[in-house]
Amino acid sequence: MTHTAIDMSLSSTRQSTSEILSQSAPSASDYRHNQQKIAQLMAQLNQIVLDKPQAVKLALSGILAGGHLLLQDIPGMGKTTLAQGLAQLLGLSFSRVQFTNDMLPADILGMSIYDQSKQQFEFRSGPIFTQLLLADEINRSSPKTQSALLEAMEERQVTQDGKTYSLPQPFFVIATQNPLQQAGVYPLPESQLDRFLLCLSLGYPSPAAERELLKGQDRRELLKELDAVLDTDAVLLAQQGVKQVHVADVVLDYLQRLVAKTRASQEYHGLSPRGVLSLQRAAQAYAYVSGHMEMTPEDIQAVFAAVTDHRLGQRFVPAYVTGRQATQTIAQRILADVAVIV
Repeated sequence: MTHTAIDMSLSSTRQSTSEILSQSAPSASDYRHNQQKIAQLMAQLNQIVLDKPQAVKLALSGILAGGHLLLQDIPGMGKTTLAQGLAQLLGLSFSRVQFTNDMLPADILGMSIYDQSKQQFEFRSGPIFTQLLLADEINRSSPKTQSALLEAMEERQVTQDGKTYSLPQPFFVIATQNPLQQAGVYPLPESQLDRFLLCLSLGYPSPAAERELLKGQDRRELLKELDAVLDTDAVLLAQQGVKQVHVADVVLDYLQRLVAKTRASQEYHGLSPRGVLSLQRAAQAYAYVSGHMEMTPEDIQAVFAAVTDHRLGQRFVPAYVTGRQATQTIAQRILADVAVIV
């Protein structure tokens, strides 16, 4: 795609977005209707990703909060299936990039190519010019290639050869990564981890869910049968709805006590202001996905580990390394130590 085509495509996207945002404030019934669609989306996705309703709900909350999502687990646990299912049901433009150790930043962002007929360079866009990018096995590429996503994830734009190109709205990155114990992987730097709103692990299925997988239809075939439940306008409306979720002062008090606890330890760096805003936004989104328009302490507790553990230095260690021993994460210990009401 040339830079002219990119400009036309982005202009169309911005126009649609502008029309949505310029409308009169959506009514409560608009939000309720959208929440019904979201419940329908989760029901369909739970038919694809079995036995993981909480992970599905958190993943969708992260997307509707306008954040990026990191899925980490051993290969074959359904990370890519979850990402592809979300992409299809959300009705957004979608690109998938399989990260490898020989990949270059231009393979993601695009590059300028000389057009002999026009006697000039033209920018050919990469797969990042989409609304939802699946960065599959992101930690199999070098840190240089990983860093190509930093500007896009934070600023929703790409700069190449001194020119800046806006990305479509909305724009999300869903990345999957394998455990650091496996060969051929590079750890994600803290600056990149911080750009992911939520970090989730699916874990092993229950025996009943695994039996259904063994006896049922292939998940990839089921993915092909999914029809979009939402679209760009509905996603933008949901993002507005998330911002409208009311947060009472007493709930903010609890949130700030949790944050203060993260900063009181010598074991790890506490949450940054960006991390605090991410925690509030994720909790508001979780409340919205749950069908509520007021955030509660339970919403904070539901998203706390997914928002904070990767920011506090908690590294994912798969069950086959730990011997399936259940250990509390940093976030779980903090939740246990901080009372909801003081």
